[in-house]
Amino acid sequence: MDVTVQHPHELSGADRAAWTALQSAAPSQGAPQLANPFLAPEFALAVGRCRGGVRIAVIREDGRPAAFLPFHRSPLGVGRAVGLGVSDAQGLVHRPGFRWDARELLGACGLSVLEFDHLVDGQQPFRNTSLRPHASPVIDVDQGYEAYLERLRAQSPKFVRTTLAKERKLGRDIGPVRYVHDERDPEALRTLARWKSAQYRRTGRSDRFAQPWIVRLVRDLFHTRTDSFAGLLSVLYAGDRPIAAHFGPRTLSVLSCWFPAYDAELAKYSPGLVLHLRMAEAAAAASMAYLDMGRGKAEYKDSLKTRELRVAEGWVMRPHPVALGHWAYRAPVRALRNAVLARPELRDPADRLLKRVGRIRSGH
Repeated sequence: MDVTVQHPHELSGADRAAWTALQSAAPSQGAPQLANPFLAPEFALAVGRCRGGVRIAVIREDGRPAAFLPFHRSPLGVGRAVGLGVSDAQGLVHRPGFRWDARELLGACGLSVLEFDHLVDGQQPFRNTSLRPHASPVIDVDQGYEAYLERLRAQSPKFVRTTLAKERKLGRDIGPVRYVHDERDPEALRTLARWKSAQYRRTGRSDRFAQPWIVRLVRDLFHTRTDSFAGLLSVLYAGDRPIAAHFGPRTLSVLSCWFPAYDAELAKYSPGLVLHLRMAEAAAAASMAYLDMGRGKAEYKDSLKTRELRVAEGWVMRPHPVALGHWAYRAPVRALRNAVLARPELRDPADRLLKRVGRIRSGH
């Protein structure tokens, strides 16, 4: 296996173009999961600009790039998928039919273990008994927006009727509803960050926008634009007032739903749901295939989804003391969290507790 491990800034223009070409061709070659923007070179390079330890393995066949694997590496050789914790798609981007040996690849990368929390489908050499599958809901728009609405009406006529009625009422009460699919005003991005931080605090979750590297990453991606990739800020307005917004990366065929939020004062109008319908309409108009809402249970995802992808969480390891130590440290925590999330009788009380803590933290 001819593997070269590079710092992100060392990736040549030719290799970056080859990576993009593999992604662009993936949907027509039966691997649409590889077209996810979190697997794009632009995302890996942006993470590399915002935090240390990012490396890119370039695997060549007959001198030509056949696969790319971005990852974080610690000084002890512990590896994590690039952007672990914030990326919704991880794995090896490769040519059709490419096969690899997981342990051999880890050794070539100087890793004893490689951890994923959103390993995409089709990565069979990485599959083992330690990997746990999770559902990742998507919104299919490849047949057009009207076809998507018809699917929603078939699933839940009341949901579509109620959401569209709330949109009309929003226009009457607050001001004409206007949607901007690609908003370039940085102030709108700052507004979204404030809403999202407030949502994290209100629900008792850890505030990702309190982490400087994530703030830098979002800002970096907001200014990243290529022919095949962009950081997309979409905003729903009522009159001149922003009421809901979303920021996420997109490729030509996939929009990743990453950071959605809305003005909590207008929650009764369901502006987040209205925003997602407008995003789906714009994505369909741009001839995209689907919107990936990411793993995790949420009522709004169940209402909007058309199907689910499968992603996996876990480790790939080589026989090594560091790998064993990492597993012993991380496995019990992940197992406990997943056990709670998988059982409603545990998940729902935990969620109520987090929200109670959030109200205390928010002073309500």
